[in-house]
Amino acid sequence: MRVLIVENDRQAQTALANVLSARSDVEHFDSASDAIEALEMLATDSYEILLLDINMLDLPGTELVDQLKERNVPLPSIVLVTAHIETAVAAFERHTVDYVLKPFSTKRINEALDRASRRAKGERAAKLIESLPQSQKLSLPGHPMIAIKDKGRILFINPGDVVAVQAEGNYVSLQRESDSYLLREPISMVAEKLKPYGFIRIHRSALVNTSFVVEITPYSTGKCGLRVKSGKEYAVTSGYKKNLKPLTEFRIGSGAFLAETPAQRQPRAE
Repeated sequence: MRVLIVENDRQAQTALANVLSARSDVEHFDSASDAIEALEMLATDSYEILLLDINMLDLPGTELVDQLKERNVPLPSIVLVTAHIETAVAAFERHTVDYVLKPFSTKRINEALDRASRRAKGERAAKLIESLPQSQKLSLPGHPMIAIKDKGRILFINPGDVVAVQAEGNYVSLQRESDSYLLREPISMVAEKLKPYGFIRIHRSALVNTSFVVEITPYSTGKCGLRVKSGKEYAVTSGYKKNLKPLTEFRIGSGAFLAETPAQRQPRAE
């Protein structure tokens, strides 16, 4: 992802840059010390996420957002950074994903970036769907929410918040970062419904949301280990390893990705 820091406090700007430098999913980031510089950079380059200080001297962050809206161009996912909670709450509705209070921790910034990244990916997916022919649109779910019966209630869960799905007998467990829910439905049916939202099947009894994947480790046995942002690792059986190929379509460096082990290779027909 591409990120722009807009922060006039040098110490805070450096702290944010250090967090971004440590993340493997950040393709590129820039820093602007005031709103005018930020507007110039946004006019010539595109960013998926904006880390925006509300209280800048030349132009408040909220006015910067308003000016971006007037340009009638796609807005980045915005995370507000401020020392004043009242200002943050008042500005939170201005196309913002989250707000972070100063002094902030690395963990809190990373949480906000994860949320902003999921929003940005969701918006890109929506634009892609919008560009599809009508015949293809009709095959996609009309509303990206999962309804679950839980203790007499019906809960609605965003597929983008689900890290993995695992079969448990006649049920499937929808696993989020903080909790999980049981749904009485075959995993094959769940896999079909969630496929348009970036889920891949890695095992006969498991699916994973690709937006949470940070590492793939091939093993000599022909299997793979797939690690998500929380650090949890899932086993990918050899029969489903082909489903990982979309994850490596955009890559840097030479050499084979997800190459087959010698035991897996089949002899060529003469």
